[in-house]
Amino acid sequence: MGEPVTKLQARLGDRVRLQEPLSRHTTWCIGGPADVMVFPATADHVALAWEWARASNLPWVVIGNGSNILVADDGFRGMVIKIGHGLRQWRLEGSALIAQAGVPLPLLVRRTAAAGLSGIEFAAGIPATVGGACVMNAGAFGHSMGERVASVKVLGPGQDIRVLSRHEVEFSYRRSSLGEGNLAVVEVTLELIPEAPAVVTGRVNEWRRERARRQPLRYPSAGSVFINPPGYAAGWLLEQAGAKGMGCGGAQVSRQHANFIINRGGATARDVEELMARMQDMVYRRFGIILEAEIRRLGTRPERG
Repeated sequence: MGEPVTKLQARLGDRVRLQEPLSRHTTWCIGGPADVMVFPATADHVALAWEWARASNLPWVVIGNGSNILVADDGFRGMVIKIGHGLRQWRLEGSALIAQAGVPLPLLVRRTAAAGLSGIEFAAGIPATVGGACVMNAGAFGHSMGERVASVKVLGPGQDIRVLSRHEVEFSYRRSSLGEGNLAVVEVTLELIPEAPAVVTGRVNEWRRERARRQPLRYPSAGSVFINPPGYAAGWLLEQAGAKGMGCGGAQVSRQHANFIINRGGATARDVEELMARMQDMVYRRFGIILEAEIRRLGTRPERG
């Protein structure tokens, strides 16, 4: 490291941790340590961490709740900035929801429903921060976050804060341009729709029940592993190919939903990678379709053995 980490610790105190196990910070509960991990409370903290990483010539990455991430078994050689432990202020201004990036998405779903604002009910139960959900354009039941985004406040190169309008951000299926380049989302504004609180809350409860019926919520997972290819549901393709219940080490393809890999205890990133490769092979042999990973990887991928 070019700059002593003590310089960063002097500014941010115990918000800086060394060799922090990333398995504690992902919903899969898998992964080795980060060389440096920072838990910012403000956008200024993000800027300080970012500047230190650049001065130290260290790679860095921003995560939210770690709900769509597979961390390598040997961890990440660089700095991880976890927005999900801070930046949790939010407010309503008319039908607009203005939230810092670290606010848990399920909390916002509940609070906006109670306030009689519709538009993000589909996200009930998605274990993400609102910032992370916008970066990955999280969605369910035919809807996605990009539909409701009015603007996004980002920290860009040179540590300048910029506000991007909806038209300046490209959203596609489970992707957005916010995940490209050196940008850190610090705040989002969502435009919602006034509706009777009881009606909105009813939809939230209905979709939460549907999620519990379809998805394996008893075990750690990262949500859907593969993106739905055009015209198909990845889960259906995997089920037809015979992937349900297939295992590798502590990782297993869910018997409830074939596009979920669950951690039944002690699963490693290598287990998951091997299982994903087998799943892709099975679908390709059966349908001639190559499944694309929806999850984001941190660290070095192991060679397939």
